[in-house]
Amino acid sequence: MRVSSEFSKHAQHYGSYNVIQNKVIDRLLKKVKHKPKNILDLGCGSGALHNSIKWKYKHFTGVDFAPGMLELHPKAKNCECIYGDFNDTTLFENLLTYRYDYIFSASALQWADNLDMVFKNIKSLNAPISLAIFSANTFKTLNETAGLTPLLRSAQMIDELQKKYFDAELEIVEYKLEFESTRNMFKYIKNSGVSGSRKVLDYKQTKKLMQDYPLNYLEFEVVFIHSR
Repeated sequence: MRVSSEFSKHAQHYGSYNVIQNKVIDRLLKKVKHKPKNILDLGCGSGALHNSIKWKYKHFTGVDFAPGMLELHPKAKNCECIYGDFNDTTLFENLLTYRYDYIFSASALQWADNLDMVFKNIKSLNAPISLAIFSANTFKTLNETAGLTPLLRSAQMIDELQKKYFDAELEIVEYKLEFESTRNMFKYIKNSGVSGSRKVLDYKQTKKLMQDYPLNYLEFEVVFIHSR
């Protein structure tokens, strides 16, 4: 297990709320040792991973449970989008009718209801993997300042579960995203999707958190799981 750190400044200047997610995708793709032709992307969203693939593939399948995202995802004869939820075993029964050279998932599996079951179902597809999962130390100082229990699983728990199913290299990467103001920081949290639409503080509590938060950046922790 190797721990590394990356730092990005002034997120609002990127013109996107997906700064960290895009960094995650870049890291996932750099770990791929060959250029798979038949690709599955679990939690494909609007196509960020697809759009980052530079090699020519034979077939790309993107799966997501948000119709609005699937509408935005690129489509072509060799690129299809499937409405489905990776929490549903039926999805994987249907996916077994395909054959994949590689399975990706970038910034989605942290929302699995039962990650053990999801890992088991991914294993059943019998293909190499590159997965990126946000873990409990994401927003660590923010949660501590607000007195909130982390929403996500710990890196240790994710590691223990993945070892049951994969022969994989595990890497923990810590990112820090700096903001020019606390207001911009909280706007990012609201619009980026990384909080899972969690809303547990009222206006007064949120205002106090903005005043008390001691940093000018947010912390993220991502567990990367790559087939050996």
